[in-house]
Amino acid sequence: MRKWTTADIPSQAGRTAVVTGTGGLGLETALALARAGADTVVAGRSAEKGAEAVARISTEVPSARVRFEQLDLASLASVTAFATRLARRERKVDLLVNNAGVMVPPTKRETEDGFELQFGTNHLGHFALATGLHKSLAAADGARVAAVASIGHLFSPVVFDDLHYRFRPYDQWTSYGQSKSAIVLFAVGAAQRWADDGIAVNALMPGNIASTALARHMGPDDLANFGQQTDLTLPPVKTIEQGAATSVLVAASPDVEGVTGRYYEDCAVAPVVQERAGHTGGVAPYVLDANNAERLWQISEELTQQI
Repeated sequence: MRKWTTADIPSQAGRTAVVTGTGGLGLETALALARAGADTVVAGRSAEKGAEAVARISTEVPSARVRFEQLDLASLASVTAFATRLARRERKVDLLVNNAGVMVPPTKRETEDGFELQFGTNHLGHFALATGLHKSLAAADGARVAAVASIGHLFSPVVFDDLHYRFRPYDQWTSYGQSKSAIVLFAVGAAQRWADDGIAVNALMPGNIASTALARHMGPDDLANFGQQTDLTLPPVKTIEQGAATSVLVAASPDVEGVTGRYYEDCAVAPVVQERAGHTGGVAPYVLDANNAERLWQISEELTQQI
């Protein structure tokens, strides 16, 4: 059976799509959705990069309805402002692709609101975005949220007693892993809470993507020692377009109709793995646990609403 590609996406005419991230996977995902006819909003921090993304999409798809909106996921004020603007301009949001993120900064950093940077950006920023757009998603007929996670969730579960590395030494790999575990738990939690609103939420691993800005903090030694640092084997390298295929599948494929709360990789639901050592993929049981998902949801609401 031929594997799904971004070219297989059915018409998205009349649908509004929001994709976070102006380069790499985000740009490729936005391009595929715009090519299929979706009104596409590319959201990111840099107006310059946003303009470049819109220009590329418009060049490749002259009929595209695409625009850039500024969004800093490391700032809850920015997320709130974005969600408010979008709700005023759009009657509904059919597709939300939580794609942008930060990966393994070597020293501990914090968001504008005092959260550890990876957890605060990758999870809490997107959590605030999705919950802020909940009414717009519920207004659509069968909205979908695609939450981009990673094989990195196998590095660490969510450590509920020390989310922001205030009581333990900072480690960029476990921090990244925790943030990606949180993303999968968000999908599980949202699936439980939003099913009656007609909103399907799934997480995904796009793959080992060559050469994107996400890995800007990783040097040659980090990549060479990946196995020793993580007990994992990197899966084969994919192109950006191949990686975006799983995001697009979760966001728009008829094959995912009615599916929610799952974790996809390589354009299919991932198998559950009990031990991470040696694996090139799969999903850990702790990120599919409903109790963990509920606990994280409650904590995330408290953290994002107290600002």
